[in-house]
Amino acid sequence: MARTRGSWTGGTLTARSLLKPQDVARAVFHPAWIPQPLDPSVERLKRVRVIAGAVTSLGVYTFVEGGFDVTELLENAMTASVVLLFLTPLTVGAMLWVWRRGGTVRQVRTPLLRSLALLVLFVGCVAAVLRLVRTVNASANVAVIIGFGMTMLWLLAFTASGAVRVSGNFFGTAAVHRCLPPLLAMVTSWLVAVPDLVTGDLHGLSLTLGIVFILGAPLTVTAIALLEMRRLKRRYGIRLNAHPATHPAVPGPVPPMPSAGSPYLPPQGNPYGHPYAPSGQHPYAPHPQPPYDPRYPYGG
Repeated sequence: MARTRGSWTGGTLTARSLLKPQDVARAVFHPAWIPQPLDPSVERLKRVRVIAGAVTSLGVYTFVEGGFDVTELLENAMTASVVLLFLTPLTVGAMLWVWRRGGTVRQVRTPLLRSLALLVLFVGCVAAVLRLVRTVNASANVAVIIGFGMTMLWLLAFTASGAVRVSGNFFGTAAVHRCLPPLLAMVTSWLVAVPDLVTGDLHGLSLTLGIVFILGAPLTVTAIALLEMRRLKRRYGIRLNAHPATHPAVPGPVPPMPSAGSPYLPPQGNPYGHPYAPSGQHPYAPHPQPPYDPRYPYGG
């Protein structure tokens, strides 16, 4: 379905879409103003980065320590969301200071405000889900459990699908600068791991598992993010330290260039030649006329 220019969701939502929270999350958390991907290979790297980032954000050690706990998982997600609420603007502000010589903030003001709105919306959804889960767990009223429970399940699926979307586009910051999503992924993953590294808290895990779960995710995210930025630089000339206004316009995948070893050959034959010229004869040479027939004085 085509997206409408100027619309947040691109006109893709209908009343029937409300029955599918993943469709609503795709329209809301990957809005129409986010630019299209440049390269399929970069998109594949981004998917791997999202998976590795989920290891850091959700805290896999929760499963190892004592099984799956929805409340604890949501509390970890809420903590990570609050960190993102402060960390993302600070990182983007630092990059705006780096870009100050190449352009102004006004040139990227609109995508900046949209990205901030997307960030606040996601944090609000996580907080709403956590509040509903606590309300359902603390209530003994059947009507409250059923009513809030159904809303909680829908919002939980909506927020989980939205988390996958914002992990890929990192709150639409690609609309500001193509290199911002991998940069923010690196900063976030290391910031989540630093407290555990400083305190030496392995969360009850052995030394080997602690190193794997604490350092594995940020190292993986960093390696993939650096490779992603390197491809953006080499293939499209997009540099992290350059203001977005200085980047070449790259609306989509760049078509392949013709091979240097294949010289240009003009089309064979003469397009202006006489259609009835005998084979092997010059097209502008005089052609033999048919014999005169009195029945056709002006030729057949």
